[in-house]
Amino acid sequence: MKIAVIGAGGVGSVIGGLLARAGEDVTLIGRQPHVDAINSHGLLIDGALGERRIPVAARERLDFSPDLALLGVKMQDIEATIREAQPHIASTLLLTLQNGVRADDLLAGLVDKASIASGVVVFGATYLEPGKVTYSPAGRLVVGNPFGPVTENVRNVAAVLNKALPTHISEDIRGAHWTKLIINENNALPAITGLSLQRLNTASQMRRLSVLLMREAVDTMRAAGISLGELPGVPVNLIQTLLRMPLPVASALPRLLSRAMGETPFLGSTLQSLKRARSTEIDYLNGEIVALGKQLGRSTPYNTTVVDLVHRVEATSTFLSPDEVVRAIAQAERATR
Repeated sequence: MKIAVIGAGGVGSVIGGLLARAGEDVTLIGRQPHVDAINSHGLLIDGALGERRIPVAARERLDFSPDLALLGVKMQDIEATIREAQPHIASTLLLTLQNGVRADDLLAGLVDKASIASGVVVFGATYLEPGKVTYSPAGRLVVGNPFGPVTENVRNVAAVLNKALPTHISEDIRGAHWTKLIINENNALPAITGLSLQRLNTASQMRRLSVLLMREAVDTMRAAGISLGELPGVPVNLIQTLLRMPLPVASALPRLLSRAMGETPFLGSTLQSLKRARSTEIDYLNGEIVALGKQLGRSTPYNTTVVDLVHRVEATSTFLSPDEVVRAIAQAERATR
């Protein structure tokens, strides 16, 4: 099977590199500095598996027809990427790997639904310098069919990916994406402050904000009638139970998340985009809750505030201190009383 990773950033490079290490025919499609470094020295993956330098092909553009393409570009880049790749993907099975909940529907407007499989990433990947990615914490992938029952295509994709890292099949991949979105509500906090999530979660006020963001997300999803899907290693019922508890008790959840992330500083994809001077996906993460709240006529002050703050950092290239974030949240709370 010829495999292309279109958008070889952190997640795509980790999966593609581990597949190549397992003997699969993989080509990483990425930006020139990353491609040049990989072609010169191989792909360096460190972190959970130790340090591995993996020989793998890399190109700037897709110029062949793969059997399977892993789509690792940002949500806002899906349409342009697929249109450019269109001559080579007429009979290619496409696997989405984006954060957020919209990728499958965006892709379905461009290709046959039968060619789409959907993936949820449940591991950490950091990409800050060409030719090198960090895989930490270790985790797994979840795949499914976003438009119906699990198909043979989905099973085949899972079998291939399982050679790289543990891969599970979900009967409710859309619900699994919504569950992952709850965890990704925290992605905004490192992006606003420039600090790792582990460091932020040592401060009680930031743990409080983390809980409020996730609680607001769960309440908004519940009001919309959205059901949450299971994710291996993510205890959905426990998360929902903790989020309903008083804030001092619920604040245990951010501590648990920090512990699960291990010692490698967890920056999140949003901060990584800022560090590479790229646009972020914030409108598809916390912004998804803001948009859903507007549809329902519900106020979402916490998610609205952090979306605005991430856009402020994008515009000014200046991080905010945790105290400044706390003050902005307090102002938003006063405005909703």
